[in-house]
Order: sequence, then C-alpha cells, then structure tokens
Amino acid sequence: MSSSTAVVVIDGHTLIRYGLVRLVGNDAEITVVGECGLAAEAPALVAATRPDVVVLDVSLPDADGLTLARELRDRNPGLGIVILTSHAEDDVLFRALETGVSAFVRKTAPNAELLGAIRHAAVAADSFTATGLAAALARRTRSVSGVVLSPREREVLLLLAAGQSVPAIAGVMFVSVSTAKTYVGRVYEKLGAGNRATAIMTALRLGLIHPEPVPA
Repeated sequence: MSSSTAVVVIDGHTLIRYGLVRLVGNDAEITVVGECGLAAEAPALVAATRPDVVVLDVSLPDADGLTLARELRDRNPGLGIVILTSHAEDDVLFRALETGVSAFVRKTAPNAELLGAIRHAAVAADSFTATGLAAALARRTRSVSGVVLSPREREVLLLLAAGQSVPAIAGVMFVSVSTAKTYVGRVYEKLGAGNRATAIMTALRLGLIHPEPVPA
C-alpha cells in the first residue's frame, strides 16, 4: 500500500458527503480520490479510481448500502469497506458483519473513530471492527440463550458445522433439498443468525456444538 490511503466516499446526502470528504481529506495520510451519491454510480467510480478504501452510507437513495457493499466486495476482494450508519440497532451491525465489510461506524462517532476505521480497512480489509461489537454479541447471546433445537434441527446444525452443503444435508437426511433449506432456515432463525458462519459461532458459544471436528 502506498504512503497515502486512497478513499472513495459514497453518501446520498450532499452536505454529509461534503463534510466527510473534508474530514477525511484533511488527514495527511489519506487522499480522497472520488465521491458520489448513488449506488448506481459506485462500481464505475471504484473501477476508475481504484481506491484502497470505500466509505459507504448504509442507506443510499437508490439502493441498500449493504447490498452495494457485497457487490463491491465480490468485485474487489482486497477493497477496504467502511459502513457508516445513522442507525444504532444491533441487527444492522450484524448485517454488516455478515456482508463482509471491514468496519462499521455510527455517524455520531468521534472523527478519530472514523479515521481509525479507514486505516484498519486499508490494511485488514477482510477483518471486521466495530465499536460496541462485544456488547452487541452479548445481547444476542442473552436473546438466544434459551434456544431449543429439535432433533432434526440439531442434526442439521452438526452437518452445517461439518461443512456440508444444503444438497448434501438433504442426501444425508433423506429429505428434499427444499425441506433441508427449511430446516437450515429454522436453525438460523432460532440462533439469530444470517449465515452459516454466524450460526456456528453462536452455537459454539451456547454449547450446542463443540469445537472438535464433527465426522462427516
């Protein structure tokens, strides 16, 4: 990475975007190489400017910011992505985590927190950081601590932990792929998870499964 971190700012609110550009650009180690206010403009802008980090509002006028984040991540695996949000809800934070962004920052955060998130994203694009993540995880654990899985759901969880795909789970359980998807969805719902990794992490924390390798 060069001595100056190249950043693109994407925010649908003109005044907020202007303030972000000024704030970020005033840092001697960061250079703003582009800005836009619409998700539709973002892929071409990122392709043209090749930034190290994108600072992206979670709510854009023409699209969901996290959907755009996923698209940018798929196109640019090494791109640092910092999500900005006005919403303090835990579910938004966990959606950001599951999307694969680099950092999650509330718009009420101190300037230093945003700049720190950009620096983190520039050097560790695939590592997630967010102030309040530990507290949010604790709240999620309390909300699902009384979860009870049926025998079939527990079997699905063990197969997920063993790395089995949904079609493979269907074959092992002698059910249709559609039925297997239903079981997987129930497991995710009960664990408050949006994907396999989060479900397994929550299940490990709750003692529903154990870290030893599970036989296929």
